[in-house]
Amino acid sequence: MSTELISLAVLVVVFLVATVRGVNMGALALVAAFVVGLTVYDLEVDGVLAGFPSDLFVILVGVTYLFALAKNNGTVDWIVHAAVRAVGGRVALVPWAMFLVCAAVTSIGAVSPAAVAIVAPVAMGFALRYSINPMMMGMMVVQGATAGSFSPIGIFGSITNGVVDQNDLPGNQLVLFLTTFTAAALIAAITYVAFGGRALLARGKETETVTAMGAEAEAASHAVMRSGGTSTPHSAVEASRSTAPAGDPEPHHTLDAQRIVTLVGLAALMVGALGFDLDVGFTALTIAVVLTLAFPDSAKGAVEKISWGTVLLIGGIVTYVNLLQDQGVVDWVGEQVAEVGAPLVAALLICFIAAVVSAFASTTGIIGALIPLAVPFLLTDQVNAVGLIAALAISSSVVDCSPFSTNGALVVANADAADRELVFKRLMQWGMSIVVVAPIVAWGLLVVTTA
Repeated sequence: MSTELISLAVLVVVFLVATVRGVNMGALALVAAFVVGLTVYDLEVDGVLAGFPSDLFVILVGVTYLFALAKNNGTVDWIVHAAVRAVGGRVALVPWAMFLVCAAVTSIGAVSPAAVAIVAPVAMGFALRYSINPMMMGMMVVQGATAGSFSPIGIFGSITNGVVDQNDLPGNQLVLFLTTFTAAALIAAITYVAFGGRALLARGKETETVTAMGAEAEAASHAVMRSGGTSTPHSAVEASRSTAPAGDPEPHHTLDAQRIVTLVGLAALMVGALGFDLDVGFTALTIAVVLTLAFPDSAKGAVEKISWGTVLLIGGIVTYVNLLQDQGVVDWVGEQVAEVGAPLVAALLICFIAAVVSAFASTTGIIGALIPLAVPFLLTDQVNAVGLIAALAISSSVVDCSPFSTNGALVVANADAADRELVFKRLMQWGMSIVVVAPIVAWGLLVVTTA
């Protein structure tokens, strides 16, 4: 058996064992990377660890630490109440507002994980507070970030259009942007309906008394999540309303010194990451440390709230996938596909490779790698280049909701601790479903019909 097949088989075993035995998948993947790296590829330990996603580690730690502080001092609650007031109490509009904010930010050049890192903590806090299924809110944030990323000045759009130009392929920037935006919006709409959107619409406006639910509503929100999104969010509100003491509304949220400084810090994170391209993780960590030094009392317990289990999970899986990429396994798979005689079949297989690899690794990297692999059969004129490039873009980007990608990991890390495991499972189920469905649909609509 070739080294490529051995390393791919080990990855399958990691998933199976983690699923059956309940072991942290990241820990298994780290062990697998160590064993495969040393025995199959004859690497030193340093060579194996070279694939550890240190940038993702810092992002997850920095962002979750910062927003743990913001939650401790009441800033997140203040932001959530402000969001409710901004939409006139129509809680059902907030998920779509989060979608559009992320889309707008990434469409003007922000890196997708940066947008999600900034928006997801607030969105997930809002979901918990107002009995919105966190799975739905997380998907709206991630798909919003994806929707804007392929604009002509977006990161993914710029990379894709640049690779197309470098390989002298015909391209259409407007088609690329519109098709990827539509695909992301469609997935967001399906998620919205599947996880309680119609019930949210039925709730209408929420008054301050109703929306200030307290601990009882948070417990009801967990119950909604455990039901898989089939319970009516409105019923959770009613339950909390019936159990809350009459005449005991939550105190009005006002700005104090800590909250003002925290809001300034969050604004600095946004400006630094989006305006000056500062590293999101280190910027968030710096702001968190400053807040801890300035207000040590409210920082108690914040470090423990960092999602260490998620950090281990994502770090292990990405380390193993990066090992496969560094050893040329992904390129090998792509070359095998490119040798397929039928161009339409090869196009479908490349879309599948884009979806599978991107669900566990860098979307940016896979876009740049797979378009050149498609050049040989694109030059045969049997496959429409514009259609295939758009299909590849969709296949490789809408799967970023996978909990193994940066965006999905950020959603999991910022979910409430009681919901985190279920959010992970739901995102994995939906992410893997999208890995299968998105390439087929995109290939059928954009490649087959234009061939």
